Amino acid sequence: MSAFFSVMARNETLRDGFGALNVSTQFTDFSSTALPPPLRFLLAIIMLVMIAIGFVGNAIVCLIVYQKPAMRSAINLLLATLAFSDIMLSLFCMPFTAITVVTVDWNFGAYFCRLSAMLYWFFVLEGVSILLIISVDRFLIIVQRQDKLNPRRAKVMIAVSWTFSFCISFPSLVGWTFIEVPSRAPQCVLGYTEFPADRAYAVTLIVAVFFVPFSVMLYSYLCILNTVRRNTVRIHNHTDNMCLSQVRKLGLMGLPKPHQMNVDMSFKTRAFTTILILFVGFSLCWLPHTVFSLMSVFSRQFYYSPSFYITSTYVLWLSYLKSVFNPVIYCWRIKKFREACLEFMPKTLKIFPKVPGRTKRRIRPSTIYVCSEYQSAV
Repeated sequence: MSAFFSVMARNETLRDGFGALNVSTQFTDFSSTALPPPLRFLLAIIMLVMIAIGFVGNAIVCLIVYQKPAMRSAINLLLATLAFSDIMLSLFCMPFTAITVVTVDWNFGAYFCRLSAMLYWFFVLEGVSILLIISVDRFLIIVQRQDKLNPRRAKVMIAVSWTFSFCISFPSLVGWTFIEVPSRAPQCVLGYTEFPADRAYAVTLIVAVFFVPFSVMLYSYLCILNTVRRNTVRIHNHTDNMCLSQVRKLGLMGLPKPHQMNVDMSFKTRAFTTILILFVGFSLCWLPHTVFSLMSVFSRQFYYSPSFYITSTYVLWLSYLKSVFNPVIYCWRIKKFREACLEFMPKTLKIFPKVPGRTKRRIRPSTIYVCSEYQSAV
């Protein structure tokens, strides 16, 4: 044990010496590399608006699921957890970044720098884990025709995802990678390091946050798209054949012809399309940040370039945009959330009239579409 602590102390000494090297070789005049003051204030105001929208929008999602037992399905519990992680990101990370964008100086201490970096990766990783669970659930329902996820299992998966996210992000708090107080970035970011252990952890963190979820979700959605396309063609062909056979069997001039059959695929495809939009938003917001983090850790030239501060500012702003993006998509695409939001508003602001409830529907893998005489029965 004493040998272990001596090795750790020696590593910290080396890291401190390397940090001193970083300070001695970095650019000292950051006023010339930062954004112009008017643009900094404008960007900070936009971030404050993003904080307000992200907090209010995601809080409404959580309250709707909490107050309405009918909304506590497995998928809604996952969406509420995703909204909660975005709320935490808006409260514990974005305000400090907005302040630092204006002041171009980190005023919250070195320890809080590591803590904020840990919270940033923690809440982001939790949101990505929820998106991954949702994509696998859609894959099982639409492609494999297996509905494995009920509310009880969803709660277990949520607890596992929180534990996993904490275990992956916590080492950054205790110094398993090089995180510098942001003299050249508006937030504590992964810094350039030549230590193999630091680089290994940084790669593990980035792979867990982006590459593994992106690969699994991309494969799932490609399979889902292919399945939906094949099922749509097969169902329409089956419907046309059934209708023609019914017409031939009637054979009498006086009897009315059966109406054309319309198979109700909108419920399945719309729910899938909503999750697909969330996936596209995640990819567009996080791909630049992933490339930026890898270059920061491995490229000394990029990390010490004059454009690093401006690049980090825009990349961080884009990564925070995802927390605002999700509730807007919920209200746009999910009718139940939109109606429940209108029902929830009178209790707080007394503005909108109460909307009557709607019949509950649920995706079932065993659904069979039958061509009846007047309409398709589900």
